[in-house]
Amino acid sequence: MRQVLLWPDPRLSQVCDPVGAEDVTDLAAEMFQIMYDAPGRGLAAPQIGVMKRVFVMDCGWKDGEMTPLACIDPEILAFSDDLATGEEGCLSIPGTPAGVTRPAGITLRFRDLNGEIQTRDLQGFEAKCAQHEYDHLDGRVIFDRITPEARAALETAYLETQK
Repeated sequence: MRQVLLWPDPRLSQVCDPVGAEDVTDLAAEMFQIMYDAPGRGLAAPQIGVMKRVFVMDCGWKDGEMTPLACIDPEILAFSDDLATGEEGCLSIPGTPAGVTRPAGITLRFRDLNGEIQTRDLQGFEAKCAQHEYDHLDGRVIFDRITPEARAALETAYLETQK
């Protein structure tokens, strides 16, 4: 099984390629297993070195209700005007959460594992999780969403823990 890449691996800063018609069912299954084992609530393909526009998430499983969702070639169609700031962790930057401000709601369109186009309005934690994973597909991590001063402090602290 693949391992989660740790920042500053350069692949975490690359924009991913569309999946297109490729079957990613096995990849998604592996990603869910890695995510649950981590234990995380979301995982994007570039975090395991696969440079494709795929992410998986399950925002409810830690509270007892499994709600797995695989998103292939996702697009964020709309953002709410309301913003929410909250602490976000990242499996690729373990032990280094950051306060990130994001839209509180989004409209997400993606292809599911059956090849069907889905459109979902996500709010709250689900919206935050989807935006976090979507950022990975565009080569962004939580450090890219905070002030330069906060980034410098968190990067320094994180790199010290990796020595």
